[in-house]
Amino acid sequence: MRIFLSFIFCGLICSLAAAKSGKPTPDTPYKVVRAYPHDTNAFTQGLLFHDGNLYESTGQYTQSRMRRVDIKTGQVQQEWKFPDQVFGEGLTLFKDYLFSITWRSGVGFVVGVDDFKPVGYFRYDGDGWGLTDDETHLYMTDGTDRIYVRDPTTFRVISTIDVKDQGLPIVKLNELEWINGEIWANIWKDNRIARIDPKTGHVKAWLDLSAIAAKTKGADNVDKVLNGIAYDPRSGRVFVTGKYWPSVYELDIQGLKGKAK
Repeated sequence: MRIFLSFIFCGLICSLAAAKSGKPTPDTPYKVVRAYPHDTNAFTQGLLFHDGNLYESTGQYTQSRMRRVDIKTGQVQQEWKFPDQVFGEGLTLFKDYLFSITWRSGVGFVVGVDDFKPVGYFRYDGDGWGLTDDETHLYMTDGTDRIYVRDPTTFRVISTIDVKDQGLPIVKLNELEWINGEIWANIWKDNRIARIDPKTGHVKAWLDLSAIAAKTKGADNVDKVLNGIAYDPRSGRVFVTGKYWPSVYELDIQGLKGKAK
């Protein structure tokens, strides 16, 4: 038994050493192109770009909403309010419908992207954090190191993706965005975005937004954390923001190109 435990301990130490001795996961170079106004009362949970506008889901009990926002002015054009007893979370657009989940209520809601009329709801077990899709499946986080691949019709779990960087699990996965075959993920209370290979769960690169967060967060509210990733596939633009942030930032990501370029 002592010998067996020694082998286990040695294997663990060797695995950790191997993770640390490998090449560090690269950072992705980027430039801030411009800043757009953002509602400082918005506890941003999900963010996406569609037809020239931003779509956003917000949290907090009695204040949670799905809404369409004019990106240039930050003005809300249309919105749907969640029931007061639920806490809104991640958001995605799938086949002309906005899907949004809730934190601890085990229920998600579906509204039309054009008229914001509710068309249905779905159930699931556990927490709801982030949500995105690849035009075939939905991808959801629950605050752990796991991404759940779900059927968009039944919301049944099809498979799971365990996310790791250098062999170590990345926990508190939050808001998600599908970008050119990768899953980009906010990490709760981390100023970096993970670029994840959905086939392996490995973090391919990081996008370190510490410089933006340092200018924006301030010290007046501990909840002013980075959260919200949106992608315009036509131009290749990426938009990021945070909870209660006054700005949405447009980023030019090195090596990321849209369909129009």
